[in-house]
Formats: sequence, structure tokens, C-alpha cells
Amino acid sequence: MGNVYKMTELVGTSSKGFDDAVKEAVERASKTIRHMGWFEVVDQRGLIKEGQVAEFQVTLKVGFKLED
Repeated sequence: MGNVYKMTELVGTSSKGFDDAVKEAVERASKTIRHMGWFEVVDQRGLIKEGQVAEFQVTLKVGFKLED
């Protein structure tokens, strides 16, 4: 039998950068989602406060294998 996978969408945030926002989202999701295998960044955006970049935001699709 083949494997079955599911995808879920996450939004990660960071004050440091887009890469850190991705890492934060994956790290946090790994506490509750088992068997994660890949991610895809589908959107990047940020928050501006007083003319400065205050936060980086990324939307990710994360794929994980369903348990047998």
C-alpha cells in the first residue's frame, strides 16, 4: 500500500527575518504535528510600524505523513 499525506497551512512571524519566521513556524508545529516532511512558502508579507519593518510574516504549507 502507498502512503497518504496531508497538508496544513501555518503562519510564522519573526522580528528578525523571513527565514526565522519559517523556522519558528516549523519548530512550533513540530510540537503537535508528527512526521512532517516538507514545507512550501506560499506568501511573504510584513508589518510596518512608524516607517520601520516591525515583523516578518510567512504563510507555509506543511506536508506530513498520516500514521498507519
